[in-house]
Amino acid sequence: MNGFWRIIDANFNRSREGLRVCEDVTRFILDDRSLSSALKSLRHELNQVFLRLGKERKLLLKTREISSDVGKRNWILDQKQGTPETLLESNFKRAEEGLRVLEECTKIVARKLTPRIQALRFQVYELEKKTLTKF
Repeated sequence: MNGFWRIIDANFNRSREGLRVCEDVTRFILDDRSLSSALKSLRHELNQVFLRLGKERKLLLKTREISSDVGKRNWILDQKQGTPETLLESNFKRAEEGLRVLEECTKIVARKLTPRIQALRFQVYELEKKTLTKF
């Protein structure tokens, strides 16, 4: 089951990071207090979901193996120029994909978290629509 905890750890981080980028773009580039606040709340809610793991949270760090991760990249693959809109699009997708993986994996090792993660994923879809229609 350690593999599932590694997947959960990676996708928890991926989802939070994606939400944080979206939050900062809506705050500092779009100057939209409402969207920025909603994204911040979602990110904090995701943190609260994982606090519900209790002592199992230690498994996330314990099973993390960055140095031997076969999928780790040691270089930047995508160096093309972007726009605030493409930055938002890619990070919304990053968060959504991470949440989907979390949803599927928690069904196996932490079923009590699955419904809340699914609800968060659908909230991200809605925020993505609200945000990207501003362009």
